[in-house]
Amino acid sequence: MARLAQTAGLTDIQREILATVRGFVDKEVIPHAQALEHGDEYPSDIVEGMKEMGLFGLTIPEEYGGLGESLLTYALVVEEIARGWMSVSGVINTHFIVAHMIKQHGTEEQKQYFLPRMATGEVRGAFSMSEPDLGSDVAAIKTKAKKDGDSYVIDGQKMWLTNGGTSTLIALLARTDEGAPKAHQNLTAFLVEKPAGFGEVAPGLTIPGKIDKMGYKGVDTTEAVFSGYEIPAGRVLGEAPGKGFAQMMDGVEVGRVNVAARACGIAIRAFELAIDYAQQRRTFGKPIAEHQAIAFKLAEMATKVEAAHLMMVNAARLKDSGARNDVEAGMAKLIASEYCAEVTQDAFRIHGGYGYSKEYEIERLMREAPFLLIGEGTSEIQKTIISRGLLREYKTRS
Repeated sequence: MARLAQTAGLTDIQREILATVRGFVDKEVIPHAQALEHGDEYPSDIVEGMKEMGLFGLTIPEEYGGLGESLLTYALVVEEIARGWMSVSGVINTHFIVAHMIKQHGTEEQKQYFLPRMATGEVRGAFSMSEPDLGSDVAAIKTKAKKDGDSYVIDGQKMWLTNGGTSTLIALLARTDEGAPKAHQNLTAFLVEKPAGFGEVAPGLTIPGKIDKMGYKGVDTTEAVFSGYEIPAGRVLGEAPGKGFAQMMDGVEVGRVNVAARACGIAIRAFELAIDYAQQRRTFGKPIAEHQAIAFKLAEMATKVEAAHLMMVNAARLKDSGARNDVEAGMAKLIASEYCAEVTQDAFRIHGGYGYSKEYEIERLMREAPFLLIGEGTSEIQKTIISRGLLREYKTRS
C-alpha cells in the first residue's frame, strides 16, 4: 500500500501545494524544531518562510490577495506542518479562523481593509473567546462592551490567546446590551487592532507575558486584559451586534477540523519515529519490529492514523460543500485527538527508556499531544455536540 494518510481526489494544484509544504517541513522545520522547542523560541525564520509560500492567505479569496484554496487544502497543509512541529501550525491556526470569520461574516469594508494584509501575513490574527472562569460555557462570558456613542468601551479579562503577543488583530467575543434576552444572543464579536508585543500595547489593552506551558512551546499563549478599551462601532464584525456567538461558533467549527488535522500530523510523525526505531533497535538477536508484540502495536497505530485522517478529510469536504458539519467536525476532532494521544504513547513505549530523553523527538510529542484533547473543545464537549446532532437527526415520533 502507499504511505499512510494519503488523500484521494486532489487536484494538481493541491498536490503541488502539499509537496511544497512537505519539502519545507522536512528541510526547514524538523531539523530545527527540537532546539527551538526546548528553548521556547519563536520560530521567526520558519514563519517568514510560510509568508513567502503564501500560507497566511491560503484560504483567503483571490480577489483579496489570497490563494482562494479550500478548507480541505488548508487542513492537509496543517497536517503536514504539525508533523514537523505542532507549534508552527498554531501560528497560522488562529489567523486562519479570524480570516474565515471576516470572509464569511465581515462587511465589504472590513474585508477590503483586513484580508489583503492578512493574506501576506502583515496582519496576523488571534482568537479570543475563553476567560479565566470559563472555557466551554461560552454563554457565561463576563467581558463587557458598553455602547458609548459611536464606540464601545470594553472591560474584562481574556485567557488562552494563541499568538496573543505576536498578533496584530484579535477577534474578541464580549457581552453587549444588544440582542435577544437569551444569554448567547447578546454576545458581539469585535475586530480589535493592536500592535504586536507585550505589556500595555494600546490604551486600555494589556497583553501580559507568555503563559509557561508543558508543551506547545515557541508560539506565544497569553492573557488579554481590557480596562476601558475604546473601539469604534465599525469594528463590530459584520456591523452586527448580538450575532457574535454564531460567528464565533462558525470559526470554532473550522477550528475543530484544524485541530483534527494537527492531531493527525503528530500521530503520523509519532508513527514514523516508532516504525523507524523499531527496525533499528535489536533485542534477542533481531529488530524489535520482528517481535509480534511490537509488530501488532505498529499495525494498530497505523490503523488509527488512517482512520483519523479519513474522518478529518470527510469533515473538511463537508464544510467545503456548504453542508452542516458540526457532528462530523466533532467526530473528527474527537477521534483524531484521542488516537493521537494513544499513538504517541505507543511510540513512546516502543522507544523504551530512550523515549524519556529530551534527545529523542518522541519526548516532545508526548508533551504536545495532550493539548489537542483540550483545544477547540474537550472530548466531552465533542461527545455532547455529536449526541445532540444524532438525536436531532434520529428523533423518534412520540
